[in-house]
Amino acid sequence: MTTAAESTTSLVQSVDWLAIAPPVTVAAVALAVLVADLFVPAARKPLLGYGAVAGLVAALALIIPLHEGDRSTFCLTTGTRACSYTADHFTLVIQALVLGGALLTALLSIGDTRKLPAGEFWFLLLSSAAGAALLPAARDLATLVVALEVASLPAFALVGIKRGDRRSSEAALKFFLSSVVATAVMLLGVSFVYAATGTLHLTEIAARLDDVPGQLSTLAEAGVALTLVGFAFKTAAAPFHFWVPDTYVGAPLPIAAYLSVVGKAVGFSGLILVTVVAFPSYADVWGPALAVLAALTMTVGNVAALRQSATRARSAVRLLAWSSVAQAGYLLVPIAAAAYAGDRQIGSTVAYALMYAVVNLGAFAVAALVARTHPGNRIADYRGLYATRPLAALAMGFFLLCLAGLPPGIIGLFAKVTVFSSAVDAGLGWLAVVMAVNVVIALYYYLKWTAALFRSPAEDGTEQPVTRHGTPAPLTVAIVLTAVAGIALSGAPQTVLRFAGVNLF
Repeated sequence: MTTAAESTTSLVQSVDWLAIAPPVTVAAVALAVLVADLFVPAARKPLLGYGAVAGLVAALALIIPLHEGDRSTFCLTTGTRACSYTADHFTLVIQALVLGGALLTALLSIGDTRKLPAGEFWFLLLSSAAGAALLPAARDLATLVVALEVASLPAFALVGIKRGDRRSSEAALKFFLSSVVATAVMLLGVSFVYAATGTLHLTEIAARLDDVPGQLSTLAEAGVALTLVGFAFKTAAAPFHFWVPDTYVGAPLPIAAYLSVVGKAVGFSGLILVTVVAFPSYADVWGPALAVLAALTMTVGNVAALRQSATRARSAVRLLAWSSVAQAGYLLVPIAAAAYAGDRQIGSTVAYALMYAVVNLGAFAVAALVARTHPGNRIADYRGLYATRPLAALAMGFFLLCLAGLPPGIIGLFAKVTVFSSAVDAGLGWLAVVMAVNVVIALYYYLKWTAALFRSPAEDGTEQPVTRHGTPAPLTVAIVLTAVAGIALSGAPQTVLRFAGVNLF
C-alpha cells in the first residue's frame, strides 16, 4: 500500500536546466539589465545594449549542447509521456532563428536608442525574446499561451516607446487592440478544447480528439477553429493583417525589423504546434482553411505593396511591411500542405523562414542606415544609393533579389521552389498556381526598388539628406552579418534546405 508521503514524493521531478537554458538565460539577462540601469550613469547607458548582445550570444551558444534534440522536462508523472517543455529539433531551429533575430535587432538598436529609455528598452526586448524562445518548446496549451503573451506584451511597449510621438502611440494602440482580440479569441478556443478533451498537453489532446463524445464534438470543432483564428492574427494572415503597416511605420525601425521576423516566427511556431501536434485529427478542417488563408494573404500583401508610392513618407518601411504580409502567405503554404501530405512538409516552412529571417533583417538594417541621412525613409531616397554607399546598395539589392527569388539570391529561389513543391506534393495545384502568380507580381516592386539603387541620384523632388557623422559600428556589423549569411546560404543552400522534407518533431 502506497503511503501519502510516498505518493507526494512521486510527484517530484528534477528539472533539466540545460534544456531550458536558452530562454532562462535571456530572461535572467533582462532582469540584470533592468537592475543595472538603476546604477549606470547616463553617459554609460550604451553598455546596457552591449550587455544585452552578450546575453543573446550566450543563449545562442547554449543551443549547441542540445543539438541531439531529445530532451524534455516538466513531464507528467502519471505514466504518460506528456511533457510541457521539449527541446526537439523543431524547438532548437526556431530558438536559433528568434534569438539570432533578437541579436541582430539589438545590433540595429545600439546607437539608435539615445532618445529612448535605455533600461526599459533593453529589458522589454530581452523579455520578448525570452518568450519567443520559450514558445517553440511549449508542449501544452497553457505554456503556449503564456509564452505567446510574454513575447507579445513587451512588444506593445516597444512599438510605443517613442515618448511624445503620435505615430508611435497610434501604432502601439492598433497593435495592442488587435493582439488583445486575437488572444481573447484564442483563449476561448483553448478553453473549448480543454472542455472537450480534459487535458492541455498537445499530444494528449491529439489522442483524445480522436474519441470525443458526440455531445462535445461541436464544442471541439469550435475550439479548434477559434484557436486557429487567434494564431491567424498573430501571423498577420489576411484578413487579420490590418495592424501590420501602421505598426511597422510607427515603431522604431529596429522593432519593426524584430516584429517582421521574430514576431512572425512566434506566430508560425504556435500555429504549427497546434495544427500538426495537437489537432491532426481535424486536418480536414484546418488544411483547407490555411490553404485559403495562404492564397489570400500572399495576394493581399503583394497587391498592396504594388500600390506604394515611392515619394510617400516612410514608403520604404511600408513596402517592407506589405512584403512581410505576402511572405506570411508563402510560409502558410507548407503548413496547409501538412494536412494532406504529412508532418514532413513543415520543414519547408522552417527552411523558408530561415532564409526570410536573414534577408529581411538585412533589408531593415540597410533601411536603418538610409534613415540616418533621410529620416523620411522614402523609396525615392534610395535612388542613387550606389553612388554614395556602394556596399550598402549592393547588400540591399542582394536582399531584395533574395526576397524576389532571383539570382544571385539563390537561397530565395530555392526556398520558393521548396514551398512550391510542398503544395504540388500535397495535391494543392490551385495553391501552387496562385503562389506562382504572386511571385511574378512581387517581381515588379522588388526589381523596381533594386533598379533605383543603381540609377543616377535624383536632383529634384527628393528629401535633402541630413548630415550624420559616421555610422554606428553595430549597425555596420548587422549589415555585414546578414549579407555574409545570405551569400553563404546562396552558395550552400543545402544548409537550410535540408530541413525541408524532414520530420523535425
